[in-house]
Amino acid sequence: MSDPFPAITEAAATGETAALFADIRATVGVRVVNLVWRHLATFDGALPWAWAAVKPLYLRGMADRAALRFRGAMIVPKVASLAGDEPASVEAVLASYDHSNTINLFALGALAAWLRDEAALDGRPEEGERLPAPDVELPRLASEADVAPETWQRVLRLNRFGDTSRPLILASMYRHLAHAPDFLARLEPVLAPLHEDGTLGRAIVANREGAWERSRVLARAIAADRPTAAREIETAVASFLDHAIGKMVTICRAVRTARGPER
Repeated sequence: MSDPFPAITEAAATGETAALFADIRATVGVRVVNLVWRHLATFDGALPWAWAAVKPLYLRGMADRAALRFRGAMIVPKVASLAGDEPASVEAVLASYDHSNTINLFALGALAAWLRDEAALDGRPEEGERLPAPDVELPRLASEADVAPETWQRVLRLNRFGDTSRPLILASMYRHLAHAPDFLARLEPVLAPLHEDGTLGRAIVANREGAWERSRVLARAIAADRPTAAREIETAVASFLDHAIGKMVTICRAVRTARGPER
């Protein structure tokens, strides 16, 4: 699978990029930098501008408040039970992405709405206490060479669920979960029917549309000068909102729910 969305790895980041990655980790409260930020780091000036524009939405709890309201209204497809003992890394990965993808969905949604001049005409973004970020260690981000061929093929099949884009962005959550192949082997057959009958896709679209309306209100809080690379940034951010982040918010929440009520 070719990578249509090149990215700077955290290990390879230096100078300003490394400093920005560290600030993103500290501000969002997770141990890894989401792929969208690492992709923005590949073209000149995009990451510094985008992060400066949305960082206040995190610090003031605006993205968190929007995420909390969204979770109360989102459609969560019913997935067959995934309860059972798994390596600690499985719950760590799911908890981390359930938090970061949902928060990023709103901060980045607000950024896209602002860049499109589609901020809501009224409404006031809610500020408040931030949601606690899970304090977990994640396994290394797996590549094809790191896992058995059948595991990598399962990662690619799972990545197609709930998505129609070509080429696909490879969701990082599945790459982290590739270190738990037995869990992926249990996950695929319970998600496949929901993908095939359209249940998963319909929930993803509905949740994405609901999030967009909340993001348009949040965009009213962005105060920034329009960047030179506005179109390129909007295109990149929209790709993640419409696909990788936009689908994984629903999938991850459904999988965590299937793992058990304590999650």
